[in-house]
Amino acid sequence: MDYTILLLAIPFLMFLIIGLLGYKMTPKFSGLLGSAGLAVVTALAYYTAYRYFFTEFGQAADGARETIVMFNYTWLDLSNASRPDLMIQIGMLLDPISVMMLVVITTVSMMVHIYSMGYMHGEEGFQRYYAVLSLFTFAMLGLVVATNIFQMYIFWELVGVSSFLLISFYFTKPSAVRAAKKAFIVTRFADMFFLIGILILSYYTKTFDFLKLTAVDPEAQHATLVFSTMGGKMFMGLSVTSIALLLIFLGGAGKSAMFPFHIWLPDAMEGPTPASALIHAATMVVAGVFLVARLFPVYFFEAPDVLHIIAYIGGFTSLFAAIIACTQTDIKRVLAFSTISQIAYMMVALGVSGFGGHDGLGFTASMWHLFTHAMFKATLFMAAGCIIHAVHSNEMDAMGGLRHYMKKTYYTFGIACFAIAGIFPLSGFFSKDEILVAAFEADKILYFCQTFVAGLTAFYMFRLFFRIFFYNEPKFEHTPHEAPANMWVPLCILSVFTIFSGWFPFSKWISTDLIGYDIHTVWPIAIGSTVVALIGIGTAYVLYYKKNDIPDRIANTCKSFYTWASHRFYIDEVYLFITNKIIFGGICAAIAWFDRHIIDGFMDLLGWTTNTVSEETKEIQSGSVQQYAWVFIMGVITIVTLALYL
Repeated sequence: MDYTILLLAIPFLMFLIIGLLGYKMTPKFSGLLGSAGLAVVTALAYYTAYRYFFTEFGQAADGARETIVMFNYTWLDLSNASRPDLMIQIGMLLDPISVMMLVVITTVSMMVHIYSMGYMHGEEGFQRYYAVLSLFTFAMLGLVVATNIFQMYIFWELVGVSSFLLISFYFTKPSAVRAAKKAFIVTRFADMFFLIGILILSYYTKTFDFLKLTAVDPEAQHATLVFSTMGGKMFMGLSVTSIALLLIFLGGAGKSAMFPFHIWLPDAMEGPTPASALIHAATMVVAGVFLVARLFPVYFFEAPDVLHIIAYIGGFTSLFAAIIACTQTDIKRVLAFSTISQIAYMMVALGVSGFGGHDGLGFTASMWHLFTHAMFKATLFMAAGCIIHAVHSNEMDAMGGLRHYMKKTYYTFGIACFAIAGIFPLSGFFSKDEILVAAFEADKILYFCQTFVAGLTAFYMFRLFFRIFFYNEPKFEHTPHEAPANMWVPLCILSVFTIFSGWFPFSKWISTDLIGYDIHTVWPIAIGSTVVALIGIGTAYVLYYKKNDIPDRIANTCKSFYTWASHRFYIDEVYLFITNKIIFGGICAAIAWFDRHIIDGFMDLLGWTTNTVSEETKEIQSGSVQQYAWVFIMGVITIVTLALYL
């Protein structure tokens, strides 16, 4: 398996070649080169998954899946007498969730590369776009196969840089520049907590290594090996481990757009639509979920209280984002808030695993939903791109009746809508059902909340579906047409994954203890969630299948709430008030006054004093020998006189 290094080397090489030499290539050639490189990476990822899950290579003697370190090179050696193992290494770790993520990332990225050949055709900066796509893919692949948490942090930040470059691709648009800066600042602020958490964790455990951090004491079954020597150190009533893991989660919450760090993701839609598909489906926003999953044994054994916090933050975020999605009119922003809600669903699943009961089910369900969501959300974003490509607008009011013009987009978008709504037998039904089962066993409040969110999800997705393909048919300036083959073929491929990925025996591959197990559909819960989803779809049908005044009457009846929801509950305005009025206008204004008048005034005083003294004394250095002799003689006489009479 030495070839696995190519999974990282090829996309990085594509980034260098296209980034440095792209200006000498035609746009088409740079796109084909980037796509060809990623096609090789995708094939290697699938071959790796086949060998790991279906051959003896990835299976231990006791039937469990092995955790395999393919290579691990020491980059920075920080060891000393008290911490002999403290070093930062760069390596590649293969285990069930990292291999699964290799498949997800390469599949979606491959489809985005092909799709972009059509969508970005004729765009200025085409070569730059493909170079950054390769960098983004390299960063996410490096993140998921990291052997230690510091390596993950390095690639974590590289993902942030890549997303900034993609969101700001249209850098001549002020809105795109603002969105990129917003995403960068918010996620960097969250990453500050991530870094502090890493430093606290490594200080007490004396390691960055994931294998050591997540190693479980086989006898105690309540403490991981590296934490057994910490002695229950406490700070402000919380264990140091809980504080460190909470800070690490805050970093993940920023990347995965959990409340209150969610504000950057809707504005990130200013980037190209294929880049939005890549960010939302397979890469950046699921990094936070993957981070918690990677450290899940530590959270479960050492900080179950933090898992509770994760569950409740996820539950609130999923409901909050779903309500906002019901009121948005920009189709990409509907999908953006849908992503926030669905990522929060995954966080809930991980969080409820710390409540007891189905300990492993929530973990498995979260990773399963991550996999299925990547497929149907990429389908939705790419289909939205085809629609925008046809009508030249993101607004629903510019759409309607498009089923007559865009059959392939209509069917693929519909399949993805049914999947995200959790309708049998599509993939979303199976993964979402297991999350609800895990929530039901752990916390009834979270269960009912997530069931309600499932209904809202079905409603806002079919509100979007009916508004685009049915409803009122506006007068188009140009007759809409189906997207070219290099755009609809990836849609069809992802639709196949959307249909069948729920039938994979996921629990046999992904589990907390690396030992596969069987899960079964709990039909009372599945039927209940399906009924709720059908109610949501039915409500959307009544309101939006044909143009009528019912939606307006409902909006007027709940005018205040609707206004608040459509303005995202003014969270952005609150942030602007805090930053502009309180921080910049208050705290920073006082600091700026002190800096200008006290600090600068003191430095100006020093300069003025120096100049004044210099002006007064510079006559001494006149260059006149007679003056120097006179001063010398008078000085000698003065010294002699003082010596004689004092």
